Amino acid sequence: MTKKTTRRDLLRGGLAIAGAGAFATTAARAQGDPAITELQPWMQQLGEGVDARPYGMPSPHEAHVKRRSVEWLTADPVSSVNFTPLHDLDGIITPNGLCFERHHAGIAEVDPAQHRLMINGLVDYELVFTMEDLARFPRHNKVYFLECAANSGMEWRGAQLNGCQFTHGMIHNVMYTGVMLRDVLATAGVQTAGKWILPEGADASGMTRSIPMDKALDDCMIATHMNGERLRPEQGYPIRLVVPGWEGNMWVKWLRRIEVGDQPWHHREETSKYTDLLADGAARRFTWAMDAKSVITNPSPQAPLTHGAGPTVLTGVAWSGRGSIPRVDVTIDGGKNWHQARMDGPSFDKSMHRFYFDFDWDGKPMLLQSRAHDSTGYVQPTKNQLRQVRGENSIYHNNGIQTWAVDARGEAENVEIG
Repeated sequence: MTKKTTRRDLLRGGLAIAGAGAFATTAARAQGDPAITELQPWMQQLGEGVDARPYGMPSPHEAHVKRRSVEWLTADPVSSVNFTPLHDLDGIITPNGLCFERHHAGIAEVDPAQHRLMINGLVDYELVFTMEDLARFPRHNKVYFLECAANSGMEWRGAQLNGCQFTHGMIHNVMYTGVMLRDVLATAGVQTAGKWILPEGADASGMTRSIPMDKALDDCMIATHMNGERLRPEQGYPIRLVVPGWEGNMWVKWLRRIEVGDQPWHHREETSKYTDLLADGAARRFTWAMDAKSVITNPSPQAPLTHGAGPTVLTGVAWSGRGSIPRVDVTIDGGKNWHQARMDGPSFDKSMHRFYFDFDWDGKPMLLQSRAHDSTGYVQPTKNQLRQVRGENSIYHNNGIQTWAVDARGEAENVEIG
């Protein structure tokens, strides 16, 4: 009896033929490959037991995947930054050990038993909380990106750093667990005149920033955990402030005090620093929100194409401090033709979003760009569009479109086009 051919059989057969054709060269090379025909050492001996690595570590073959710094960027590593290896990651969650660091006085090693959080100023009751006290408030879990306002800052006057780890790596995206700031403030009783808060860190720099009360009562958190484990010392252990969608300098680490006041304090980090210098010498201040931005992570200068012409997966990340990212466009010809990328994975407010573009590369040079659209309707601008408004004196809040030039060998370079 002849079996009836179904539509599913035809589709399966068509996909198999397409796949075989696409990867025929690779398959031919695999014939006689000793990686297939010979037993490998790990197939012939027992491995370590379950207690050999009580805190799991990545494979030694992934030892190159790490945070990196730029030596000449700052005068001293104690007050400096290192960068997340975006080109080596996929999905949207940044592993705790790869989250970029920015310090103003090095890493504070805080004993949680001796750490306190004080609420003072324009409140009915000035209170001091232990870490155990804070753990008794209702707990929440939220996924947010944290981006330094200076991310991409070196690119304001033209292409400079060759790798998305260095152009865009002052960012990470994790799940924070903690308590809502509004719940803690409510116990102290914010007075009617209280319109601002001043969080202060316990590190030697005494980091402070003024934050409007509306934001504090909206979505700010006091975080105790990242991705399920306690904050690491470099990320503010035992507690840090989370200010979703706003520049990372406001996410005060090693949080020790919150003062309630009736006006902003105009401290160093919101006057001489973290303001946007315009062409005429005036400075924009209180530009807290991080606008929609994206970057192609593969291919990129640190992640060249090595497979030659044929099926190719382009991928990257996009984010917005004002909402979610429903759409990303990509171009492989410098903006002559734009294609809507495929969004994949969870879509959270003020979080990273992963996008892909699957295409057949013809082996010719490409100019790669991505352009994010956020849920407010805002579209990521070009660098020249930003410069027309702000000039070239700025450092902070550069969310311009990034360009990678990929040559026929698959190697990529940071360039700038119109």
